[in-house]
Amino acid sequence: MCDTCGCTLTDGNSRHAHALRARGGEDAVEVLTGLLDMNDRQAAHNRSHLDAHRVLAVNLMSSPGAGKTRLLESTIRSLGADLRIAVIEGDLETENDAERIRDCGVPAVQISTGTACHLDAHLVHDALHGLKLDGLDLLFIENVGNLVCPASFDLGQHLNVTLLSTTEGDDKPAKYPVIFRRSDLVLLTKTDLLAVLDGEFDPGRAEAAVRRLGTEAPVLRVSARDPDRLAPWFDWLRGQLARRASASLPEAS
Repeated sequence: MCDTCGCTLTDGNSRHAHALRARGGEDAVEVLTGLLDMNDRQAAHNRSHLDAHRVLAVNLMSSPGAGKTRLLESTIRSLGADLRIAVIEGDLETENDAERIRDCGVPAVQISTGTACHLDAHLVHDALHGLKLDGLDLLFIENVGNLVCPASFDLGQHLNVTLLSTTEGDDKPAKYPVIFRRSDLVLLTKTDLLAVLDGEFDPGRAEAAVRRLGTEAPVLRVSARDPDRLAPWFDWLRGQLARRASASLPEAS
C-alpha cells in the first residue's frame, strides 16, 4: 500500500480519511490502516452484492500497454453472443477505453482516478450503481495500469487475472512478486510477437518465475489478434462460470 506517493486517497475513500482524522488526530499510519480496513469491508459488501445477483467479477491487472482493453474487445466479440458481459474501466483520465468497450456493444462504466494509480472498493461500489446486475453473467474490472498498487486493494472481485506482455520482459514476476502471487491466472499476451523478439522473451522463463513465487496459477499464452490463440482463455472463463453456477449462492433480494 502506498504511504508516500499519495495514491491511497481516491475520490471514493477521501471522505473516510477526513472522518478518521477528525476523530482525534490519528497519525498517518493509523489513517492508512483505517482506510485499508474500510476498503476491505466495502469489498466484502461489493462481493456479497455481486453474489446475490450471480455475477462473476474478474479483476484484470497489468502494466500499461499489456493489452487489457484489446483482450476485452476480443473476448466480448467472441463470447458476447452467449454471455452477458459488462466492464468497469479504471484510468487516471479519459473515457477512451470505456468508449472502445461500448463500441463492442456492452455496457461500460468509466472510473477516472485522477492521481490514484489503482482502483479501490469504494470506487467500484459507486460504479456498480451504473450497471444493471440482474442482466449480467460476467463483470470485468479493468484496473489502472500498474504492477504494484492494484495488488493491495480488494475490490470485491472473485478472481484476479494478471497480464504480462511479451514486450515487457520475462523477469517481471520476479521483480513484481505480489501481484503475480495474488493472481488466479497469468496471461502471457502478444505472443504473436515472439517470432520478432529474437528470444528476448522466453515464455518458459516467465512461467518458471511465476512458479518460484509458490503459486500454481495457470499461465496461458495468448494473442488478442487471433481468436484461436485465445481459446485457452475462453475455456478458463467458461470453467469458472460453470463452477460458479454449480455453487450454492444467495438469491438477489
